Amino acid sequence: MPDADLVKLYSGRILELAADMPMAAPLDDPQVTVRKRSPLCGSTVTVSLDVADGRIVRYAQDVKACALGQASASISGRQMIGRDLAEVAAIRDSLRAMLKESGPVPKAPWDGYEVLTPAREFKNRHASIMLALDATVAALEETERAGLTVS
Repeated sequence: MPDADLVKLYSGRILELAADMPMAAPLDDPQVTVRKRSPLCGSTVTVSLDVADGRIVRYAQDVKACALGQASASISGRQMIGRDLAEVAAIRDSLRAMLKESGPVPKAPWDGYEVLTPAREFKNRHASIMLALDATVAALEETERAGLTVS
């Protein structure tokens, strides 16, 4: 990857987001914990959460990823409380479309993903960018399967 492409990809805003990770404190006795790993780069995200009435009431993420994966988790982590499976799956699908199909940038309350548009060109980074949302969707699906509705 040429140096100019690296500078474009790892903008100052991406690095700021990566350094300011929300929801990083572990939860005591969460209802569900899911770990997702990108086999291509080895990045991992572990999500723990509790739900009540199908909505996230407690959320934590442990992010061991490149700056792009961290930035993505930083953006999504700020919006997780109060979200349900349909909302998180929709933003995951929207972000995937933005990266893989040059779809539109997700809108508020999920704003911030525009900083990741340069990553469209770097398919080897997409899995890391998607990890936090993939893990959260998997955790919410697990709560649904288990019939968990009370925190």
